[in-house]
Amino acid sequence: MEPSHPSPSSSFLIIPQSNPPPEMDRLVNADVKEVNLVFTAGNKSSTTFRLTNLMHTMSVAVSLTTTNPSTLSFTQSYSIIPPLGTTSFTLTLSKPLDHPPLSTPQDTVLVRSTMLPTGKASMEDLRRLFSKPGPHIFKDVTIPIAFVGRHVIEFLILSSVSKTLETAFVLSKAIAWCDESELTSLLRPAAMKGNSYVVSALLDDGADVNKRGRGGESVVSFAIESGSIDTVRVLVESGFVVDHERDRFLHDAASANRVDVMEVLCLSYLDLDVNVIDFELGQTPLHVGGTHGNVDVLRFLIALGCDPDVSDYNGWTALHCAANNGHIEAVEFLLSSCNYVKYAVNKEGRTAFNLAVENGHTGLYDMLHLGDVLHRAATKGDVDVMRKCLAEGAKVNGKDQNGWTALHKAAFKGHVEGVKVLLNHGGLVDLTDGSGYTALHRAVEGRHAQVAMMLIAHGAKANMKSLDVPFDFDSFRKHKPLHGKIERA
Repeated sequence: MEPSHPSPSSSFLIIPQSNPPPEMDRLVNADVKEVNLVFTAGNKSSTTFRLTNLMHTMSVAVSLTTTNPSTLSFTQSYSIIPPLGTTSFTLTLSKPLDHPPLSTPQDTVLVRSTMLPTGKASMEDLRRLFSKPGPHIFKDVTIPIAFVGRHVIEFLILSSVSKTLETAFVLSKAIAWCDESELTSLLRPAAMKGNSYVVSALLDDGADVNKRGRGGESVVSFAIESGSIDTVRVLVESGFVVDHERDRFLHDAASANRVDVMEVLCLSYLDLDVNVIDFELGQTPLHVGGTHGNVDVLRFLIALGCDPDVSDYNGWTALHCAANNGHIEAVEFLLSSCNYVKYAVNKEGRTAFNLAVENGHTGLYDMLHLGDVLHRAATKGDVDVMRKCLAEGAKVNGKDQNGWTALHKAAFKGHVEGVKVLLNHGGLVDLTDGSGYTALHRAVEGRHAQVAMMLIAHGAKANMKSLDVPFDFDSFRKHKPLHGKIERA
């Protein structure tokens, strides 16, 4: 009932209020225990609830205020409710907002009332009546205000909120006002943000974890991209079903350098194929790991049986990918996993070494090509090729798969001039091979006394390990000891 306005000639008198029956502690009753306001970003959201006059024979005046009047207000702050009558009240946001005005503690509506024997009063009369505290004013009820709906959930997702009692309360209220379709659509942004708490809450209330986007993308892909292993676990444990024709989770995890995520996926889905190829380039997860230089990923995949020799649609191996991007550690690991992959050529006839040269990755020259050439030249005693290799960046102390350096090979073959070249370029005399032998041991094994004496003169130690062949000192005595610095060959 709208307040009645007396004529200008009349004067309004506030009649002393009658006391209610002793058993009454309130004059009005609300039809809700909580005011739920469905928040919509950019709109002046509003909601309506009702108050009922509990008095049988007397009208009641009511006043409604909020704890946040600058943001939340009523279209009608004062009203008169006839005996046993009911009136609706609309709570609205004062202006459009981009995000819900959540607060701690929660905002509330305060409902006050007083008996009005005349049943009539102007708006100004009611304002004056409620401005004067006293026993005639009843504080009937304090009603909490809850912001609900999908836009509240979106705000919580984007805010990356952590799990707290306050957040749990707000989220549970907001979710209760969403249908299954809305909850499912919210899984994607929650997974993209890696918000495992919101993802879990959405799934518990009915979101469909197996619902895919128009392009067939799954929420697990977004969770992997976010880097949140907790979110991945929640989705996997909720009953997500892998589509082996479309899903490339190991590729996603390899790109993100997340071995922990790969472990969760492989343990949860034992039928995942580590050699599965993607659709664009025909690459395996190992190619992806090589492209990004993620050595831990490469190590994990190789251990699971990923084949380093597999090439993509363009003939590229994982080694090609790593070399093209100059990833030294990744190249080193891949070479140790397969001895022959370095010689593989792509469809353009390029090896990993060719790609490294084209992109100026000089740190890869030795391990991809020059080291092999230097070792072959050392074995043959070709000092010109040895000098060229060393000038172009070959590592003089680089080892082959058996741990032999170029000096081991030149010494074993007895190439005096080759040994001189290597020593003068920094060759270390006491490096051991895979069997624990030095270049001196190999020279003795090959019975090359002159080379052995040269190495000893250069500081080699004869007693580093027992030899399988006798160390014939008598034969060495026939050679004059070498003095001074070794001249460059």
